[in-house]
Amino acid sequence: MRIDVFSIFPEMVDHNADQSVIGRGRRDRHLDIRVHDLRQTTIDVHQTVDDAPFGGGAGMVMKPEPLFGAVEAVDPPRPLYYLSPAGRRFDQTMAHELSQLDGFSLLCGRYEGVDERVREHLCDGEISVGDFVLAGGEIAAALIIEAVGRLVPGVLGNAASIDDESFAQGLLEYPHYTRPAEFRGWDIPDVLRSGDHAKVDRWRLAKAIERTARKRPDLLDARGGLTDAEQQVLDEFEIELS
Repeated sequence: MRIDVFSIFPEMVDHNADQSVIGRGRRDRHLDIRVHDLRQTTIDVHQTVDDAPFGGGAGMVMKPEPLFGAVEAVDPPRPLYYLSPAGRRFDQTMAHELSQLDGFSLLCGRYEGVDERVREHLCDGEISVGDFVLAGGEIAAALIIEAVGRLVPGVLGNAASIDDESFAQGLLEYPHYTRPAEFRGWDIPDVLRSGDHAKVDRWRLAKAIERTARKRPDLLDARGGLTDAEQQVLDEFEIELS
């Protein structure tokens, strides 16, 4: 998968993309992440990327010339998304959608944002990572790259882990335990030492449902509540959702 990012602080994105599983995926050529400096296509000696807004007001606005110039010079994979509070809310569903593409691109804004002609005539859409304001889109771009990149085949060492993690089935992930079995008087659940793998799977499902109901009941509502089979595993382990 190829992901292109356009920014006036390319080193912020590039450094993050070189770390951990994404960095390994990049080195193993599962991910082709290219970060472009918007200042390289400015049209003046000072490499100006912003100017005062027409009509007055606080702050500066990113100019259209360097943004159009950078994208047109590279011809990056489409769709090209502008990172903006006005965009579609990024979530695990969208991460899976993007992971099915051959590539996509991200445009990082700064200051008060970009000239409106960039939104209307250069970008194919907008993505928001939450209802808050950042100084720029670089951290949001790094978040999207990690969430999407780890879903690309070959990036994770154990691809099966994707199936069990939070949001995969509309649920939060079940609790995890490791050695020692007893720590400061706290024991792991007996079922995890039973050797009955089918029962362990049912227990994990029950605990995932319980955790979701307690911490994110909106997720259960969004999936239409529980199935009969899910209610059965709750009954099996005497878990009540109240």
